[in-house]
Amino acid sequence: MDISSFISSFSLFRLKRSVILGVKSLWMHKLRSLLTALGIVFGVCSVIAMLAIGEGASYEAQQQIKDLGSQNIIIESVKPTNTNAGEQERSTILEYGLTYKDVSQIRATVPGIQVAVPGRRVKDFLWNESKSVDGTALGTVPWFPSMKNREVLRGRFFSELEMDDSSPVCVLTRSLRRQLFPLQEPIGRTVRVQSSYFRVVGIIEDSPVVAAEADMEGASDKGAGMEMMIPITTLEDHFGEVLFKRRSGSFEAEKVELHEVTLRIDEADQVMPAAQAVQHILERNHKEVDYKMTVPLDLLRRAERTKQIFNIVLGSIAAISLLVGGIGIMNIMLATVTERTREIGIRRALGAKKKDIVMQFLIETILLSGAGGLIGVALGVTIPIAITHFADMVTIIQFWAPTLAFTISVLIGVLFGIYPAIRAAGMNPVEALRHE
Repeated sequence: MDISSFISSFSLFRLKRSVILGVKSLWMHKLRSLLTALGIVFGVCSVIAMLAIGEGASYEAQQQIKDLGSQNIIIESVKPTNTNAGEQERSTILEYGLTYKDVSQIRATVPGIQVAVPGRRVKDFLWNESKSVDGTALGTVPWFPSMKNREVLRGRFFSELEMDDSSPVCVLTRSLRRQLFPLQEPIGRTVRVQSSYFRVVGIIEDSPVVAAEADMEGASDKGAGMEMMIPITTLEDHFGEVLFKRRSGSFEAEKVELHEVTLRIDEADQVMPAAQAVQHILERNHKEVDYKMTVPLDLLRRAERTKQIFNIVLGSIAAISLLVGGIGIMNIMLATVTERTREIGIRRALGAKKKDIVMQFLIETILLSGAGGLIGVALGVTIPIAITHFADMVTIIQFWAPTLAFTISVLIGVLFGIYPAIRAAGMNPVEALRHE
């Protein structure tokens, strides 16, 4: 065996012996060691669990926005709140919102618009024989599912031929189907709105927003998602230009050409410039703000920024927990140095060097913080899984989170163990031997 191999094996032996001595020292004071490590345990656990919960909440929010379409611009009619009272007295019909003129100008002026989906709503009771639901009939176009990222679950969506012929057909949302046809097969049956009957040809999934709200509340709101889609030409033929509402003795008449319009832009990088151009056209055509524009791409970017801020806040809270745990370790190690003063003196008298004493106390500190880190990782992974199982909340554990949290716990052990180790190594051997 050459000299380098001998030195290497001797160093490994000394390291192994130091680790064994460190484990024995910590095991002699099991309760104190456990209480000391709790700060690291909770710090590591909170890092992993908070990041998992925050990542899950962010994922759900971003997924809802993506379901709206990252290349879409959604414009909705909004009833103005500052309507002139004198004008209302002279006219019994309230006219507001988007018009076909707006759509034609937008398509002719704004470049890059691939397709547009108009929508017009009639809110009334939807009937299946004697069973009724307070819902909405939405007049739209055959390419509605592809534009809105909505899957047809059963049957089919109505066709362009049916729209051209103003056919009395309809497609129900999943929530409406459950309310109107809880025990019946809806395909082929009819739904009545006022005095008009519509034949059911398909079932479509709820909108992402309605589905998310139902998941958060634990049960579907009876007023949410109660919607059926019919050809927009059919809606205009059956209900006319002016929509009348009769509820509980009250009467209201509204003239709204379009309640919503969804625009699809060719390129994602052209969405924001197109949105500004659309905003300019609407401002020019409308004297008052009777519309609302939503740009999912902009919402997605805001959600990503919010996620970054959220992670920084959660990381800061967890870092404080780890800092407190590190201070606890330093405090206990300083007390340990005082208790073991005579042992340090004996080891120095027998030939141990300062670096041996430093290594001994650093190893004990790393063992303490490492054990706390491992327990914290186990708890930090278990808590998000339990939350997902019992609270039905989405949690996402990033692969790097446990590794990062454990590495930080070990580094904190090293950082807060250096001073006690140096203090132990700096003791005068003669005075240490005389210590009682």
